[in-house]
Amino acid sequence: MKICVLDAATLGEDLDLSPLSAVHEVTIYQQTPPPLVRERIVGHDVVIINKVKLNRDTLPEGKDAPALICICATGYDNIDLTVCRERGIAVSNVVGYSSESVTQVTVGLVLSLVSHLSAYTSVTANGSYTHGDCANRLTPTYHEISSMTWGILGAGKIGSRVADVARALGCRVLTCRRHPDGQSVDLDTLLRESDILTIHTPLTSETRGLIGKEKIAKAKRGLILVNMARGAVTDEAALAEAVLSGHIGGLGADVFSLEPFPEDHPFFAIRNHPSVLLTPHMSWGAYEARARCLDEVLLNIQAFANGEKRNRVD
Repeated sequence: MKICVLDAATLGEDLDLSPLSAVHEVTIYQQTPPPLVRERIVGHDVVIINKVKLNRDTLPEGKDAPALICICATGYDNIDLTVCRERGIAVSNVVGYSSESVTQVTVGLVLSLVSHLSAYTSVTANGSYTHGDCANRLTPTYHEISSMTWGILGAGKIGSRVADVARALGCRVLTCRRHPDGQSVDLDTLLRESDILTIHTPLTSETRGLIGKEKIAKAKRGLILVNMARGAVTDEAALAEAVLSGHIGGLGADVFSLEPFPEDHPFFAIRNHPSVLLTPHMSWGAYEARARCLDEVLLNIQAFANGEKRNRVD
């Protein structure tokens, strides 16, 4: 089979892609800008992507269309499945590979924001601690996380794993699920009662803009909010405004509606705010997670070649 990888750079330069070429003819592109997507796909049976958008404008038709698209991710909102179905293109994703990696970064961001680590490390980094006359600093005030309620929006594999860690830290845990299970709460209750809110829900037409100005106003003042889902699940301008007003006490995000976010993005102006921690969509990418992801993609391709359906989302 002829395979092309359109954005290998997003998988990390340390990840060995040679297993793909062991049994297939592979063309690897580090990055593919939108005007080149269609022409690079033509002539290939399988297209492997991570962040590239595939839609009516970028997907070839007829005999030029690929047989299979493999996305190196669980979410597939950058692929127009309607167009894929129209053109008979199979689509597979990868599930469960990054749960530990995303959980680790989620908890790291939460702990840093709750403990105001950015503010405290800046005191030593800028020399004010060295040149001061007090042996310790205790401003800004921080609280034990075990005294807090941790709300989780989207309790799939990642959200459930985060809930496990939150309970281990002594938190009261509330979950809000797309499909209520009798133990979860509604979104308004989640916002009203949570001291910490982490977001792990997929981006769909129902969740786009879900956390906007109206919902933020219902949240407990001083809420620590960390978005690990998709940037567009939130109204990013409303989040930035809430940080500046103090209604949100800490904001963490690893995902953005535009990636990388430009200078006119709402978060650019608050990127250095002491209560803000922004990471460049890296939480999924521990080396072990990326290696598992590649293994899963290879299995998806092999299953397709054998006429089997594996991790299919089309």
